[in-house]
Amino acid sequence: MKNTFKISALALAFAAFAFSAKAQTTTPTSTSTTTKDGIRYSIGVDAGLPLGNFKDNYKWNLGGSVQADIPVISKQLFVTVNAGYNNIFGKSDLAGINGTTFDQTDFHLIPVKAGLKFFPIQNFYVQGEAGAAFLLNKSDVGANKSTAFVYAPQVGVQFPISANGNFIDAGVRYEATTKFATGVDQSKVSFLGIRVAYGF
Repeated sequence: MKNTFKISALALAFAAFAFSAKAQTTTPTSTSTTTKDGIRYSIGVDAGLPLGNFKDNYKWNLGGSVQADIPVISKQLFVTVNAGYNNIFGKSDLAGINGTTFDQTDFHLIPVKAGLKFFPIQNFYVQGEAGAAFLLNKSDVGANKSTAFVYAPQVGVQFPISANGNFIDAGVRYEATTKFATGVDQSKVSFLGIRVAYGF
């Protein structure tokens, strides 16, 4: 029930960003660039809620990321390159053997992804990325792999906030990896995330 409430809150927050973009923007987002070659850069805060088997031991995640959007078709299609850091917080007082309890160690991940970002209409985009996620504390969480495949479909809004091309980029995504521990489904990271970024 708590997770349903949190997911609903994330969805409402995203809707608020979308409404704000529609109400305040009259020029296409794709013109919001400040570099001569049209590349956009953004720095964002990332947060999310674990899904599937992964949520059994983990409660939420927080991190940050940097992204470059490289134009392929002016004003509509971009290649994206994204790198960040995610701390996924473990749950406390989990049931162990013989009636004992334990605290799950946090996951420390560095995802590096590339993909495409497409604007079907003004200010609204769909984005798909894939790459590698690097686990920094493999031995602490009982994993036997330090790298896994990661993929992340996303939808979002992007709108200018100043005349010199600065913008806000807000998106909701599903992000998931392959297993970090052979044969252990709970070692596949998956979460519903939100990214709110400042672009320039």
